[in-house]
Order: sequence, then structure tokens, then C-alpha cells
Amino acid sequence: MTSRFYLPTLFSIVVLFGLTACTKPAAPDTNVARSASPTPKETVNPVAIEAEIIKLEKDWATAAQHRDLDTLRRILADDLVMTLVDGTVGNKEGELKNAESGAVTVEEWELIDPKVTVLSADSAFITGRGVLKKAKFKDPATGTVSDISGQYRFTDVYVRRNGQWQAVASHTTQIQHPQPLPSPSAGSTASPSASASPK
Repeated sequence: MTSRFYLPTLFSIVVLFGLTACTKPAAPDTNVARSASPTPKETVNPVAIEAEIIKLEKDWATAAQHRDLDTLRRILADDLVMTLVDGTVGNKEGELKNAESGAVTVEEWELIDPKVTVLSADSAFITGRGVLKKAKFKDPATGTVSDISGQYRFTDVYVRRNGQWQAVASHTTQIQHPQPLPSPSAGSTASPSASASPK
């Protein structure tokens, strides 16, 4: 025999169970992207980078003069792209060949108004003027010797890969009507023992 209290009691249990289920916390949504923990900002020391890039420019010139191929291989990236003075495109292999053959000779070289722009902890570029005195280029193919003395504007781009700065791009233009050179006290960086081919 069914008690008249059975159905309401069963109904009460079902309602109570339903309410309990509704008040349970929802399961976490695994489809929601979790916010990544904030990454620390990279530390950039522009003064140290500027000093390093200027040093590399001088080392590049000195290595070219003294046929120091090991230093050139270290400074120049394998994928280096160079826009040369005559508008042609050069690369690391060409720079190494010129140095090895002694195609470029320079008695004196000055770096004028160097300015390094730091883009990040691993990239920067340098602009400035290179002044070549008593400089000659001997064409390996024809043997023709040209006087390449003069002033040149340059832009060299450096990146740091595996902790090592290397030149990845270079552009050089000869200044047709150069302004008078500043006096040595005006902040030029002279290096009489170094040379730089007009890239």
C-alpha cells in the first residue's frame, strides 16, 4: 500500500538533490586560455652596446688592413649583405677575398661622428663618416689601381647571435663634396694604424 506521504517525500528528495546540484561550484573551463605569467623585460645597456659596436667598427677596419681573416670571420655574419660604393652588392666572401689579396691599402683612417642607435638588447646600427687617406684599391681581375681616398658615409647594422655581435648589413656612399674635417679636439676618433675599405 502506498502511503500518501511517499510521493511528497520522494518529490522533496528530488527537489533537494536538484538544488544541491545547482549550488555545486562549476567545473573549471579548460577551454579558456590561461594568462601567461608576465615575462620580465629585457635589460638593455645602451652605453655598453654603443662601446661594443664602435670597437667592432675599428676592429673590422684594422683586420681588413692587416689581412686578419680570423677577426673578419668573427665580426662579419655569414649572411652579411653589403651595398658597395658603386652600387653593387657585396658579401662576407668578397670582404675576405679583398683582405686576403691585399686589394685595399690605406695609410690612415678616421671615424668621424659615429652614432650608435640601439634597437634592442640584440640589435643596433651605427652611422658616421669614414675618412680614408692615401688609400688605394687594386682590382684583382684587371690589376688596375684606383685612388679611393676620401670621405664616406656608412651605415652598418649589427645583431647579437649566441652572445656575439656581428655585422649583418652595410651601406657605404662616397661624399662628393665633403665638409671640412673637424679638429681632433672636436670628438673625432682617429686611428692612423687602421684602414677601412670603402665598403
